[in-house]
Amino acid sequence: MYRALHDNWTLSGPDHAGVPATVPGCVHTDLLRAGLIDDPYVDDNEHRLGWIGRTDWTYTTTFRWAPDGHDRVDLVFDGLDTVAEVELNGTVLGRTANMHRRYRFDATAHLHEGGNVLRVTFTAPYAYAEAEEARLGARPGPYDEPYQFIRKMACNFGWDWGPTLVTSGIWRPVGLHSWSGARLAAVRPQVRADGVDVTVEIERARTAEAVAVTATIDGTGVEVKVPEGATTATLSLDVADPRPWWPLGYGEQHRYELTVTAADDTWSRMVGLRTVTIDPDAFRIVVNGTPVFVRGFNWIPDDCFPARTDAATLETRFGQAVGAGANLLRVWGGGVYESDAFYDLADRLGLLVWQDFPFACAAYPDDLAAEVEAEARDNVERLMPHPSLVLWCGNNENIEGYQHWGWQSSLGDLTWGASLYHSVLPGVVAALDPGRPYWPGSPYSGAPDRDVKDPSTGTVHIWTVWGSDDYTRYADYTPRFVAEFGFQGPPVYATLRAAVSDDPLTPDSPGVLHHQKAAGGNEKLLRGLGAHLPGPATFDDWHYLTQLNQARAVSFGVQRFRSLMPYCMGTVIWQLNDCWPVTSWAAVDGAGRRKPLWYELRRAYAPRLLTFQGSALALVNDDAAPWTGPLELSRRSLSGAVLASSSVPVTVPPRAVLEMPLPPELSTAGDPRRELVVASAGPARAIRFFEEDPAVDYPVAAFTGTVAAVPGGYEVTVTATTVLRELALFPDRLDPAAAVDDLLVTLLPGESATFTVTTGLELAAADLLSHPVLRCVNEARP
Repeated sequence: MYRALHDNWTLSGPDHAGVPATVPGCVHTDLLRAGLIDDPYVDDNEHRLGWIGRTDWTYTTTFRWAPDGHDRVDLVFDGLDTVAEVELNGTVLGRTANMHRRYRFDATAHLHEGGNVLRVTFTAPYAYAEAEEARLGARPGPYDEPYQFIRKMACNFGWDWGPTLVTSGIWRPVGLHSWSGARLAAVRPQVRADGVDVTVEIERARTAEAVAVTATIDGTGVEVKVPEGATTATLSLDVADPRPWWPLGYGEQHRYELTVTAADDTWSRMVGLRTVTIDPDAFRIVVNGTPVFVRGFNWIPDDCFPARTDAATLETRFGQAVGAGANLLRVWGGGVYESDAFYDLADRLGLLVWQDFPFACAAYPDDLAAEVEAEARDNVERLMPHPSLVLWCGNNENIEGYQHWGWQSSLGDLTWGASLYHSVLPGVVAALDPGRPYWPGSPYSGAPDRDVKDPSTGTVHIWTVWGSDDYTRYADYTPRFVAEFGFQGPPVYATLRAAVSDDPLTPDSPGVLHHQKAAGGNEKLLRGLGAHLPGPATFDDWHYLTQLNQARAVSFGVQRFRSLMPYCMGTVIWQLNDCWPVTSWAAVDGAGRRKPLWYELRRAYAPRLLTFQGSALALVNDDAAPWTGPLELSRRSLSGAVLASSSVPVTVPPRAVLEMPLPPELSTAGDPRRELVVASAGPARAIRFFEEDPAVDYPVAAFTGTVAAVPGGYEVTVTATTVLRELALFPDRLDPAAAVDDLLVTLLPGESATFTVTTGLELAAADLLSHPVLRCVNEARP
């Protein structure tokens, strides 16, 4: 029997007492709700809240309890953030120092009939981490923060897209678990194509008597006795006529209910029957014997305060990932092991999950081995029932840091985490979850003595483009699997305007700069425009052009890497989401609004893609059916006149790429400043201009537009009189809650596009068809 303890909590600190508190939650959200701090996401309020992470805090609640006839009552915390002392009725039950673990304390002898007082006292995270740093020796990392010395969400301490908001609190559920006889201390289902083998661990409340354990799936049941003195058993169940679980786009996401019972304790989960392997050199993910080309996103915590990320938010965010064409999310190593709801949703939708263990971008002391092993065992056991989880990864960029970031000279004899990634973590996975692959880190080339930057094997991260090079540099890479790459752009206007009170907004106004965490970020945004787009004259230009350039840059990389299939078998974009309103690499901003990048990725991640690659056209068919039909090619003037054309019947096999050299009459322009090439095959279309936009002799954009009211908003139809390059509609400038179904549409003269705007407000037609709501590259500037 389980009873939640989420009521009547108060928060106290040196200068605050009895503040009403919400559990699950954290100090920041409780102080914010009480009106004691300003919103840390607005302006530079973050800077005035650093004291919270340097303060000890106490959470207290009172609750009534009466004996319920059970042998034992445990106090169970699903998550404590982070260094805590747990006290019940004046008795210390235990101490914790890991945000990433669950904790269970025997409370039987310490509960009182009637009123009880539960108190959790948190030591300031900085005090603990800095003391550990002094004890173990300083180690290199990207920021002047001690996050590698505390088992806590690393990005709490700030990142190049996140604020420094160091939390404390009871961040996941807490309750009392009453039980008798025996309980299931662990259940580890190891699935196979035709069934499941279930290993159980038993904890007894009283005697060492034998315990009957049963497991059932799909109408099949097995029972074993765990004899006196033993604590583990394995039950094997075969499923008649098994139906496999498949990733999105490859088949059904069929799942079976698996139920395990010991004494009065029952464990039940939905599991999927599937196999998964990794080809280590090619880094090809193979599910049920079928190689999967990964179209993925990196996932960071969706809020700096993770308790605020509820199931509804996850539904929305996963819908955005799937809507953009993704089939995988990589849970990045600077965050957390996500909630059960996260993985359940991935199972249901067929989104593959790559799970980093939470280590990122720093040298970690090997002295953490015992704590890391306990943490890994807990989370492997919790998450292994999920068929969507296809990979355990030891860390993010720590092996690269050791090889390439100058750590070796500064470390001396100090450890940097090698034993964690090459011994402790793979040991846990091999012992508990041997059917799921483990990869020591990313980037990684398959062996400790190989250079992690070798693109010919394993995974790579490509950051030369954002760091120093033009995005066309992606064309110089021929990788096997790209686990990180990306380009920055500002958030949606409504998101930025709500977070920044600067008047006027400028790219360099204080609030805008505060919401740009990357070193030299704004300079890189402008440099990244290069020869591709005109320089911005106003803030509105800056906002539109840098968002557009982000979309173009990332799409360029995606299309390059997809055209290399099956040599390259994956692209995982940095990143899907943000944790607060910020200029970043995300496709969905910190308020959950889709940036122009998202719309462009929906085209670049479509199962069938036409893409110009050098002097050739690639037809990418990531679909189970052949792609057949006519391929229409034409070279046209900017006025739309056809200068040369051809129609070619094509057949692209399933999960394959067909590359076709362009004939000279289509690949060479008579006047590069006034011509373009169009390729189409069914609904897929690609357009290539012969010159970059500032050099194209565009006519000033001319069009006709109509606006029609429809249920839930408006339909805005634009008909091109001239070519319209990357037409975009930004209704959030009129209504912050408004959204549009498409963006960045290039129209040739005579073509039309209809945009559906969802809004609850009455909007003027003239506003929807005017600058800065309606934009295109070759627009008439006001």
